[in-house]
Amino acid sequence: MPGQDQDIPVEKLTPLEAVAELARLAERIAAADKAYHEEDSPILTDAAYDALRLRNEALEAAFPNLIREDSPSRRVGSAPASAFGKIAHRVPMLSLNNGFAEEDAAEFLDRMKRFLGMAPETPLPVTAEPKIDGLSISLRYEGGKLVEAATRGDGATGENVTANVRTLKEIPARLKGEAPEVFEVRGEIYMSHADFAALNARQAAAAEKLFANPRNAAAGSLRQLDSKITAGRPLRFFAYGWGEASALPGATQMEMLAAFAAWGLPVNPRTKLCFSLKEMIAHYQSIGADRASLGYDIDGVVYKVDDLALRARLGFVSRAPRWALAHKFSAERAETIVQAIEIQVGRTGTLTPVARLAPVTVGGVVVSNATLHNEDEIRRKDVRLGDRVRIQRAGDVIPQIVEVVLDGRPPDSTPYVFPETCPECGSPAIRPEGEAARRCTGGLTCPAQAVEGLKHFVSRNAFDIEGLGAKQIEAFHTEGWIKEPAEIFTLRARYGDPAGLQQLKNREGWGEKSAENLFKAIDERRDIALERLIFALGLRHVGSSSARLLASRYHSWSAFAAAMEAAADPDSEARRELEAIDGVGPALAESAVAFFAAPANRASLARLLAEIRPKDTEKINRDGILNGKTVVFTGTLERQTRAEAKARAEALGAKVSGSLSRATDLLVAGPGAGSKLKAAQDLGVKTVDEETWLDLLEGRATLE
Repeated sequence: MPGQDQDIPVEKLTPLEAVAELARLAERIAAADKAYHEEDSPILTDAAYDALRLRNEALEAAFPNLIREDSPSRRVGSAPASAFGKIAHRVPMLSLNNGFAEEDAAEFLDRMKRFLGMAPETPLPVTAEPKIDGLSISLRYEGGKLVEAATRGDGATGENVTANVRTLKEIPARLKGEAPEVFEVRGEIYMSHADFAALNARQAAAAEKLFANPRNAAAGSLRQLDSKITAGRPLRFFAYGWGEASALPGATQMEMLAAFAAWGLPVNPRTKLCFSLKEMIAHYQSIGADRASLGYDIDGVVYKVDDLALRARLGFVSRAPRWALAHKFSAERAETIVQAIEIQVGRTGTLTPVARLAPVTVGGVVVSNATLHNEDEIRRKDVRLGDRVRIQRAGDVIPQIVEVVLDGRPPDSTPYVFPETCPECGSPAIRPEGEAARRCTGGLTCPAQAVEGLKHFVSRNAFDIEGLGAKQIEAFHTEGWIKEPAEIFTLRARYGDPAGLQQLKNREGWGEKSAENLFKAIDERRDIALERLIFALGLRHVGSSSARLLASRYHSWSAFAAAMEAAADPDSEARRELEAIDGVGPALAESAVAFFAAPANRASLARLLAEIRPKDTEKINRDGILNGKTVVFTGTLERQTRAEAKARAEALGAKVSGSLSRATDLLVAGPGAGSKLKAAQDLGVKTVDEETWLDLLEGRATLE
């Protein structure tokens, strides 16, 4: 039945079940994307689609070695239809990260400030605008004239709908006033409620197919092969962003929108500049309250960092900009009874409470489980056995409990007591300072962690040992032959003699040849790429792509391990450098540092490193303006953190040094520069201030 798979928590899935689930999700999401983007006939509600996307992301986080080549997380939208010509986007049309609660908006704002090195109390201006439920479009103007129009497509290539877009009255064929030589305006084509009703009335009178909703009508109208049909449809447009541009007419989002309006492009009047989380949420609630009277469909509010220079520093993560968030509106809710609260232990030892519910239908899906997140969440909502609760499926992997209906609470109800020991191994379950999750301390001695950790260690993107897969790991662990990663490489020494070989070859499904092949395959993996070793460790938040980022930054195991140990000090340069790596961030950094801080993990690593030989990663030869140059920073940087400056220099091919010498090519001196500035002058080293440094980064200056 549809939705039954959603009832199985990610933590309870076996790798084989996860493979099947990822395949099913890839197929369903691809079908939904095709129906939505190509056929203009959605087969899922927005909430159902978001739930599928987020379940896929959770599965990939739990089983990073199983990520598919056709994973939905690797694409945006759908491939352009063959009926239209194709246009490659010079700047990709990316998606947005979603939030579904006020806490998500708060975390978004806090995350931006942490990345930028801003104090929590410092205002960070953010725009908030209605998220239009229409069809994304990119309009290319050259010399002020519209020359191309393309749909989002798959984010990299869209459909050429130029002829149809030229028929829209709200999109000018020529921009008013002074416009850059090249400018790609991006926005949303939509249909108002009134125009939609009138169109369907005409369709019915002509015995033609009715449209399901305004979004379908807008997309179907724009993607007509006959532009005359499009011309007869009441399509509208809001501009909100841009792609390639030879120059920008403003330094902020609000200034850009003002320029759009001056050029004759419609912009949404409900866009507001907010200076605090309180203002952001108030505007979100205001737009939500007026949602029915706006006259067009929206499904949330989009927050964007207003300052474009700060956006450039924030950059992108995967398929979305780091500097924006789509705060979605709530989905359908329902009431049911909490029948039990169970604790699940994940691969990294996290104790996760899950409520077992009396089955109830929410948004067309039968729900019998709901996440309770952690002990703080249970305490905050005061969820108890036997409670009647309201649940929702808005964008969570499994549904979540919104609130308890206190009127129905039994008189003998008692508060739930979160366990302080692991239900799998009985080890103490501690809660690290500053974290919401309680974790089992059993490590590799805990069955819930050891077996899954070993499976991950030998997975395809890790050591990938032929003949040693999940099934063999489970069997060898049960037998007591392999309890930790190092024991994989001592297997021959312990069981490779005639007696040991006899034990292995006589196991069901084994023989002398297959046993020898296994020992050989293990030996072939003693030389291992650094990125594979980092991934194999099973660090929280570290997938194969993150492992590649870390390997390319630190180049050798010794440098990586030393940096992780040094980064244990949250105020250290090593910690700032780690968090400044594009695509890493505080959560991943904290996970890596915590792993290396644990004595048991360091001891296990020492035993492993005695058996293997990590290979250094070649340094990338970047074709940057600082390629091969040695840069030193001194003094106080006022417009970016030291870690960010170093990361950007390295991205352009530079080596950043902490000491000055004759080999230094450039000294960047901020206010308060002392002896290094004087030494640079004595050595004849080129010196620039922070303003010139930023000009170098943006291509406005050279080293000549």
